[in-house]
Amino acid sequence: MSSPASATAARVALTRRLAVACLVGLIVLGLAWELWLAPLREGGSWWALKVLPLTLPLAGLLKNRMYTYRWLSLLVWLYFTEGVVRATSGESALSTTLAAVQTLLCVLLFVACALHVRLRLRAAGPEAVAADVAAANEAAERALADKR
Repeated sequence: MSSPASATAARVALTRRLAVACLVGLIVLGLAWELWLAPLREGGSWWALKVLPLTLPLAGLLKNRMYTYRWLSLLVWLYFTEGVVRATSGESALSTTLAAVQTLLCVLLFVACALHVRLRLRAAGPEAVAADVAAANEAAERALADKR
């Protein structure tokens, strides 16, 4: 019988693998889509550069940095919006399918990031959560002080 701590660790590892897989999937999909499969212009499109922001959080996910999971869960909504718009804009059937896949990957990535953060905070205990909140409040106060 497994302990609750090992079950939580297994869930955290699963959400981490899912987040990394979805992020890599979005990068590969974006490149393939805009360079070969269904580019906006014949011969490839500069829109392939849209994947560059997605490469930034990859190192943070691989290093298991909590902050990266948090901001990536916000960044992914830009790609979700693009996927929904392109899926419903009447482009080619292939482009519509790729947009639907992008949208699905975005939703999975968001869920994986949100669950990962939640599981890790719950496993860390109330003291760690309180320290995390205190650090966030201190950062917000510093930002306000810098503006003044």
